[in-house]
Formats: sequence, structure tokens, C-alpha cells
Amino acid sequence: MAKRAPRRDVGDEGLQVGSPKEWAAGAPAVAHSLAISYAQMGVKRTFLTLAQVNQKNGFDCPGCAWPEGTHRSPAEFCENGAKAVAEEATLRRVTHEFFAEHAVTELAQRTDYWLGQQGRLTEPMHKPVGSDHYVPVSWDEAFSIIAKELRELDSPNEALFYTSGRTSNEAAFVYQLLVRRYGTNNLPDCSNMCHESSGSALTETLGIGKGTVSLEDLYKSDLIFVVGQNPGTNHPRMLSALEKAKENGARIVAVNPLPEAGLMRFKNPQRPAGVIGNGTKLADRFLQIRLNGDLALFQALSRRLLEAEDAAPGSMIDRQFVEAHTNGFDDWEKNIRKLDWADVEEATGLPRTAIDDTVEDVIKAKSVIVCWAMGLTQHKNSVPTIREVVNFLLLRGNVGRSGAGVCPVRGHSNVQGDRTMGIYEKPSAAFLDSLREEFGFEPPREHGHDVVDSIRALRDGQAKVFFAMGGNFVAATPDTEVTEAAMRKARLTVQVSTKLNRSHAVCGEQALILPTLGRTERDGDQFVTVEDSMGMVHASRGRLRPASHYLLSEVAIVCRLARKMFGQDADSDIPWERFESDNDAIRDSIQRVVPGFDDFNARVRAPGGFTLPNGPRDERRFNTDTGKANFTVNALEILRIPEGRLLLQTVRSHDQYNTTIYGLDDRYRGVRSGRRVVFVNPDDLAHLGIADGETVDLISEWPDGERKAEGFRVIAYSTSRGCCAAYYPETNVLVPLDSVAETSNTPTSKSIVVRLSRRV
Repeated sequence: MAKRAPRRDVGDEGLQVGSPKEWAAGAPAVAHSLAISYAQMGVKRTFLTLAQVNQKNGFDCPGCAWPEGTHRSPAEFCENGAKAVAEEATLRRVTHEFFAEHAVTELAQRTDYWLGQQGRLTEPMHKPVGSDHYVPVSWDEAFSIIAKELRELDSPNEALFYTSGRTSNEAAFVYQLLVRRYGTNNLPDCSNMCHESSGSALTETLGIGKGTVSLEDLYKSDLIFVVGQNPGTNHPRMLSALEKAKENGARIVAVNPLPEAGLMRFKNPQRPAGVIGNGTKLADRFLQIRLNGDLALFQALSRRLLEAEDAAPGSMIDRQFVEAHTNGFDDWEKNIRKLDWADVEEATGLPRTAIDDTVEDVIKAKSVIVCWAMGLTQHKNSVPTIREVVNFLLLRGNVGRSGAGVCPVRGHSNVQGDRTMGIYEKPSAAFLDSLREEFGFEPPREHGHDVVDSIRALRDGQAKVFFAMGGNFVAATPDTEVTEAAMRKARLTVQVSTKLNRSHAVCGEQALILPTLGRTERDGDQFVTVEDSMGMVHASRGRLRPASHYLLSEVAIVCRLARKMFGQDADSDIPWERFESDNDAIRDSIQRVVPGFDDFNARVRAPGGFTLPNGPRDERRFNTDTGKANFTVNALEILRIPEGRLLLQTVRSHDQYNTTIYGLDDRYRGVRSGRRVVFVNPDDLAHLGIADGETVDLISEWPDGERKAEGFRVIAYSTSRGCCAAYYPETNVLVPLDSVAETSNTPTSKSIVVRLSRRV
């Protein structure tokens, strides 16, 4: 019997499929942004709010982590940023009357889109044991319930403390402080499901788990690879940066199984040519790679560079850089010279001529940047793949100089900052030592649970309390049936949230909803800070009146809970009461604990903030075990698919950000009014005997049995042969909890072997 996720009030009856677009943004993006904003906020509130997004004295967009430049336009936001702001600044409200009308079991049958459209949460709510409804609860009683449950656990390690990337630096710092003061490192976060593979690979090879480039580097680069990424939907402001790089002479190579409109051509809506003209062609070369073929591609590029060096010694490899700043080159070179071209062609699906032409681009470029996102990080071999990207860049010295480096493009707006603040289940000894010196307690040293291990702990009864600082854990995680059953086994689940989502409906025996301020809202005279994807730290100041007088900031929630948990001695070592009312005090502690934050309060008040130190970028300093950048040897393992099967990747629609569903359209791919679709190459459909427009079930096959996602309309689409794509979270059910990337433990949502079964 296949495990399956119920379809839950699907509402795809009006599904329409048209032709995909060949360009992104333009006037339609403006119109769609305003339509959603007007519907959620009204006209006046729309213009007052959007005018503050990503401005130096405004608030940071609650969407993606793409950085802002020194010079900002009056409209420093994208279409999906406007949607994110509209969702948070909506005038719709969810009150206790809503929960009286709707039972938890009923809410669990609703779609993610329906839940999100109900509006802002306005007051603390409690689902008692045995009840099917949330009822109002005071803040004090809510904190008492949490403190009681935590005190009654046999060990602090029976509690899990999850974090979403929306959490500010200040909230993340006091949150991890509370968790470690309580006695555990169980701090899973959304990074575990996205760029954990990047952090693992980059820490090993370059000594830092972050990218090494700035916006200025992008503008100065000769050649930019955009790999496994769809910036037109997921990071639309990146298109403006790529446009500027093109104007400065850069070439762009897009590497992806799907042709994404945003990488083909960009019509910048802030320029006349982008509204009434043809816009800017971005990708000079499109390598339509087979899923999971990226490791083979970068090995092949490096192999061709070695061969070119053989033909013209001293012309292709930066020997001076390699000898002075790297380790492991000889072993790596021996491995690459054994590369079999037949394996490369099978793994990538690319003709050798396409790779040779790309090598010519590389040879002509004095500086190269490789950007990537989830398309590289959610495979079993993601860490080796990213290590191979680093090898490719090291070969010609493309790390630590202008216009060159690695650029993992992060998702949520402060996901990188949260990790910097200590939201990590495997903290370094140096970080824990600094906490001890600052606050006078001994933090736990045993590593905690990441996301996958947290679900296992809940499933196996080893964890009993789950606390989430933001996010939608249930919808974001793999193996839907297993995850939901695990969550329902918890004694208590707590969600700190701005909006209703599925994690409120799939909850523990007892559950709490703690409503919090959004990024757009005022918190007295306080401001918070965030770190973008390129290591810039800047202030964010909400401008709107809070959606309800009951709302507390994330910092206040943490600090009040701490005083309730630790009782009379709460402030003996950590000044929780002062932290609650004074973010400057939190930043004073951060500067003494976290490297790079010297004079934090003064520097962050400068317009635009400041840049964190970055060893590889700033001075070619590599904090690795060898003290140098490491070449690594990575085996090429070809993912061979059985006859009659396809390789599935999960993707977002254009009306989506992470698990937040703004609407039911995917404009660039030609899909309207529905989400249960699967994109398949027409030749594969012919081979399988399935027609465009048929309805199928998607079935994944694993050693522990089959998993099924039901009722998907087939769309003939120009994806790479043997591959297909469908939206998550609907397809999360197909990914087993135990199918994870080596080293990083990230779910393998981008390489799932499936068969398409006709609906009977």
C-alpha cells in the first residue's frame, strides 16, 4: 500500500494551461503586484507600505535575502516581494471567533492557500488536550503552559526549537540563548532543508559557510554561471543585478533542467525599455542539463581546462594561486584526468560540443562567479557537487579577487543571519565558549537535532515538545504522512506566527499559537537587524501599526518565556527583562559573542549598515583544517533511472514563496488557477504512452515502499529528457525521511525517481 497525502480541498477544477513565457517581469509584474496588494491592503496602505520596502530607513522585505545596492530606487522591491509584504500587511484578521467556527480537524483539510488567505493572527490561542478547537489564552498562561511542559521533560533534549529564516538577528540571538540556557542544542532551522549542503561544502573547502562575493563583484564579473536556480520567481531582484552585469560586459551561462523565463530575457519594469521594449537578453548560453548532472558538468569543464593547460602550459591554470593558497591539487588532478566522457554525456544529457563551447567562455573570462540555489543543494550528492564547483573556481584563482567567487543565493530574508547568530544544532566550541564568557553559564556541548533528526525524534517518542519560531514546518518538510503523524504525537506544539498555516492544524495533543509582530510593524522605538545573502548587516524598522494590540515581538516572546521558565533566578546571569525592552542591549552582547560585530550599534545605524568580514573574499584567508582552500576528490556516480520512470524535481510556482502560496497561477510557465500539475518532456510522454492533459498519480518507489501524490495533470513541457517537475509542498509526500544528502542531511527533493500512473 502506497503512503499518500490527502488532496485536501484541492480546488483545481478551473485549471488552465497556456504557453510558457519567454521573458520575465515587465508591465504584467507591476499589474499583478498591485492587484494582490490592493486586495490585501487597499490602495493607500499599498503605496505607503511599498514605499518603505528595502529602503535605508524602512523595513527589510520579509521575502528573499537578495541584497540591496548602495543606490536604491524608490521602488526597491520585486513582484514576489510585494506579495510577501501584502500577505503580512493585510487588513484581514483571524480572531478567536474564527477558531470557534473552524475545528482543527476541519482546518487540516484546507489547502495551504486557503489557510494563508484568512489574514493575520491577532491573539494567543490554546488547543487543550482532547479538544478540537483553539480557544483564547492570556500571554501569561501561555508561557506558564510552555514552562510547565518543559520542566516536566526527563531531559532538555526531549524539546525541539525550530527557527524560520524570517527571524531577526536580535530574536535569533536571544532564542538560541534561551535554548542553550535551558540545556540543549536542538536548534533545527530552515537552512537544514535548503543551503545546508552549501554550508557543509564551503566550510570544508573555503573555511566559511557563506558566499564570497558582493553585488559589486557581480557587476564586475566577466562570466556568471546561474546553476539550479530560477531567479525570475525566487529572487527577482537578482535579475536587475544580472542586467547590470550584462551592460558591463558579462556573459551569463544558465544551467537548469527547465528553461526559466527570467534567465532568458528580463524586462525591467523600472525602465521604459522594460515596459514597452524588448528588455535585456540575459543568458548567452543555456545548458539544459539532466537532473543531478551538475557534478559531472563541472568536472568536465575542469578536465577541459587541464587539457588546454597541457597544450599551452602556464596559460590556463593560476599556478601561483594554486601553489600559495590551496591544498590537495595533485590528488584532485589525478581524479579529474580519469574522467570518462561517455559518463559525462550520460550524466549531463549535454553534447560534448556544448561543454567545449562553455569552456571557451571560461578561458576568455578573467573573472568567474558561480551562483546556485536549491537545484544544487537537494540531491544525495549535493555536497560533492558544490565541492566540485569550488574546485572549478580554484583552478583559475577565481576566489578572493574582484568579480569572482562562489554565490549560494539564500532564500528567506534572514536565514543567513540566524545561522550567524547561533541558530545551529552543531555549534562550534569557540561560539559556546563566548556564550559562557558573556553570560556565565556552561552551554551544552552535545550536538543537537537538525530537521530530519527532529522528525525522527518526534516519530520515535524521543522528543515531546516542539517550539517553532516562525515558518510552516509541517508543509516544508519531507515524507508528509510520517511528518504529520510525528507532529501529532508531541505532547505540546508551539507556533510563533504572523499568519495561519498548516502547522497550526497539524499539531500536538496540546497546542499554542503565539501571534507576533511582522517585519512591517512598529515595535515602539525599537528596530531589528538582518543579514542578507552577501553578508551585509543592516537595520529594519517597521512602520505600520500592529495588526492587534495583543501582538508581541519575537524578542519579547522569548524573554518573557525565559523569565517564566527560569523563575526567580531568571535575570541572575542573563538580563532577560532588559533584553525585552532594549534591542541595543542585545546587540551589545552580540558584539562580544559573534566575530565581526564590533561596535555593532554604531555601525548598523549608518545608512545601509556594514559588511561582515569574509576571509576568502577579503584577504584570501581560508579557515580550514589545512589553512588553505582545499581541492577535494569527488566520485562521479551516475543516477540511472529504471525503464518507465522519470526523475522528478520539486519546484515553486510563481505565486509562491517557500511554503506560502500567494495565488494559484504560475504565469511564466503558462499555468493558471491550479497547482496539481507535472511538467514532462513531450518525447518522454510519447515513450510512456501518456497524453498531454491526462491526469496521473505520481508514485515514488523506495526500499520501505511506495509513496503517492494523487491527481496531477500532465503538461507537455520543454524540460530535459528523462526529467519532470511538480510543485511542493504537494509533492513532499514523495520524499522519504531517510532520503537525504550525504553530510548535510538535507532532503533529496530535486532527484526523486517516480512513475506516472494513470488515474483509474
